Amino acid sequence: MKQSVDFSGRPFHFIGIGGIGMSAVAYVLAKRQLPVSGSDVRPNHITRRLESIGVRIFNQQQASNLEFFHPNSEGNNLQSRTPEELNSANKKLPQVICSTAINTNNLEYRAALELGCPIFHRSDVLAALIAEYYSIAVAGTHGKTTTSSMIGCMLLEAGVDPTILVGGEVDSWDGNARLGQSKYLVAEADESDGSLVKHVPHVGVITNIELDHPDHYDSLEEVVDTFQTFAGNCQTLVACIDCKTVLSMMRPTITYSLNIDTEADYAVTNIDYRADGTTALVWERDTALGVLNLSVLGHHNLSNALAAVAVGRELGLEFGEIAKGLATFGGARRRFEFRGEVDGITFIDDYAHHPSELRATLAAARLQARPGQRVIAVFQPHRYSRTHTFLEEFAQSFDRADLVILTDIYSAGETDLGLVSGEKLAAEIAKQHPNVNYQPTIASICDSLLETLLPGDLVLFLGAGNLNQAIPEVIAALRQPAKATS
Repeated sequence: MKQSVDFSGRPFHFIGIGGIGMSAVAYVLAKRQLPVSGSDVRPNHITRRLESIGVRIFNQQQASNLEFFHPNSEGNNLQSRTPEELNSANKKLPQVICSTAINTNNLEYRAALELGCPIFHRSDVLAALIAEYYSIAVAGTHGKTTTSSMIGCMLLEAGVDPTILVGGEVDSWDGNARLGQSKYLVAEADESDGSLVKHVPHVGVITNIELDHPDHYDSLEEVVDTFQTFAGNCQTLVACIDCKTVLSMMRPTITYSLNIDTEADYAVTNIDYRADGTTALVWERDTALGVLNLSVLGHHNLSNALAAVAVGRELGLEFGEIAKGLATFGGARRRFEFRGEVDGITFIDDYAHHPSELRATLAAARLQARPGQRVIAVFQPHRYSRTHTFLEEFAQSFDRADLVILTDIYSAGETDLGLVSGEKLAAEIAKQHPNVNYQPTIASICDSLLETLLPGDLVLFLGAGNLNQAIPEVIAALRQPAKATS
């Protein structure tokens, strides 16, 4: 019989606790006053935040971390213990939580197995939390972080006090998670490893369906199967029928669309995409609800907001409450995040790593760009499998950029099979785009930008890897001459 997650007081230990998804779950558990510990090889602001609420952090992933919980840590010989004593000691062992990134050769994982710790995937704990609340789970290939964050912000501003777990950091709750006191929980539900099928929410949202993780799925049909299972688990399914796959393969309870002619349950007219945001008149079937004012840019964010409207109305909120909450949403970090401005050069950080996301982000950049302002796309491909699978699509994704600067592929732990490289992708993009610059390292990208940038440029750092580490370095270097002459 499979073990279930225990929220009654048994400790939790996270291997790789600093990850964006792992840390969100750990934060909520710690705020519920449960004993939480975890390890990560790279301490960061997320692990420091967890430490500040009482989480024990180990700065290496090693077997000795589990000795903290060992039944023999009190100095008694295991062989001398009675069955009752051993049973009591084993109950003190932590529930060990892993993500897909932790493989079976991890020394800490193997130690947990040898000790007999219950071992769960992160999604098992999230699924157990979803089952405890009136839950809204947001799924989709693109837009799930922003959409779940919008819904969380909307409910927070409406005084609903939700528990929130998302895959990005949001200023409204200063992180990627918060513990509320109401019955509502908003969670981002990830399809990348197939674990989406574990979740049984009251309200599910599907923003769109594409193949994005060829490391896990062999075809779009396999992705659709995962979403169909998730859809069957939802009491109410809200979905965007602007996505052809959703339209043809899903049977949502509530639909939304940016096109009023689709006869979706929620749609918009009078759309005005501007450099400082978006406005639109929202329709609930045949009734005009009112005007939505967003500070986030582009059609994709209007679509995400419309999903939030549909969820809010399903939960019984008045449109005025919904509109007020969404108007305050400033975006999640690494989603068209403003990182600074020097000499009139604007720096934006965005998580876009799929061709569809790149096109949407660059379209939003064009909305913000002034006449004559250059849009420079600095892109770090993410995963060999994704880059190889979508090589042609990536090559056609940068038409709205004036200059494309490309670096090598961020492996995310994948093995390089020699099928694709950053340089090969640059060559493919160059067949479609007149101005492509390949730089093999982040250091060489920094050097290239310092030689290339002109006052007034809008520079976007794109990708799900570590490319954004270059942003503060470039900004600091640009500011140095000004300091030297002051």
